[in-house]
Amino acid sequence: MAWSRFLVTGAAGFIGASLVRRLLERGGDVTLFLQEATDPWRLKEILPQVRVVKGDVADPAAAAKAVAASAPDAVYHLAAHGAYESQKDADRILRTNLMGTWAMLEACSSSSVRLFVHAGSSSEYGFKKEPMRESDLLQPNSVYAVGKAAATHLCGHLATRSKFAIVTLRLFSVYGPWEEPTRLVPTILRRCLQNQPLEMVPRETARDFIFVDDILDAFLRWDGLAALSGEVLNLGTGRQTMMGEFVDAALELTGSKSDVKWGAMAPRIWDTFTWVSDATKAREKLGWQAAHALRDGLRKTLDWRRSRGKDGP
Repeated sequence: MAWSRFLVTGAAGFIGASLVRRLLERGGDVTLFLQEATDPWRLKEILPQVRVVKGDVADPAAAAKAVAASAPDAVYHLAAHGAYESQKDADRILRTNLMGTWAMLEACSSSSVRLFVHAGSSSEYGFKKEPMRESDLLQPNSVYAVGKAAATHLCGHLATRSKFAIVTLRLFSVYGPWEEPTRLVPTILRRCLQNQPLEMVPRETARDFIFVDDILDAFLRWDGLAALSGEVLNLGTGRQTMMGEFVDAALELTGSKSDVKWGAMAPRIWDTFTWVSDATKAREKLGWQAAHALRDGLRKTLDWRRSRGKDGP
C-alpha cells in the first residue's frame, strides 16, 4: 500500500522543515500543523505546496482538526518545547511534549493513520558512562527530558493496543541546513567564517553529532517503521565526538583564524564527557545507519550556507 499523505507537527522547526522538503520531493501530499504564533521562516519557499492547519498541538479539538484535514497515512510528531536553553516554562514544556503527544495520538485513534512517528530525545537517558542503549534505565535530568521520556513511555504503552504503528525515534545531536542560528553548530560555523573568537566549554565535552539527512533517511523508511510498533530506536552515529575534535574540523573546513578559548564558557546542565548512542538496534531492525562522517556533514552544511549568499541562514 502506497504512502502518500503526511501530517507533520513541529514542521516550522529545523528537522520538521527539512522533513517537509523531503516529503515533497517524494511527491507527498503534506499537511503542516503549526502553532498560531509560529514564524515559518524556514517554510516560506514551500508554503504554496503544502496544506496548513493552525492550532495548539495539545488542544484535542485542534489536533482532531489537523488529522481530519490531512487524512494522513503517516503522522510525524516533531512538536516540542524546552530543547533550547531559553525555553524554561515548565508548564509549556510538559503541555507540549506530553499532552501534545497524547492529543495527537487520541486524534489518530479514530482515523485511517497507519504510522505515528514520535521524535524522542537522547536527553531522556540522562548521564551514562557507556553508549546509550534503548534498554537502559531512563534518568532524565531536566523538565524537558522528563516530558520527552514520559511521551516515549506513553507511545510504548498505547502501541500495545493501537490499530496503527507507533514508533519513537530517539534523536542525538542533529545538525545541518536550517538549524536554529543560535545553536552550537551554526554559531561556531558563523564565528569561524568571521574569524571571531570561540568561547567554549572544555575540549573533552562530548556529543554524538548526526547530520540531518541521515535522520531523514530513517524517517522515510515507512514500511520498516510500520513493522516496529512499540519500539524505540536510537538515531545517532554511534561515534562520540569531543568538542575539541568538532572545533578543529570547523576551523579547518572554514580556513578560520578564530582564537579558541577552551573552558571560557561554563558547562550547561546537559554537558558531559560521555554522550554517544548505541545504534545497533536501528541497524538490525530498520537496516539504517548514519552515512555521514562529521566532516562530510559540516562540509555540506557550509555549502548550504554559502549557497544562500551570506554567513547566516
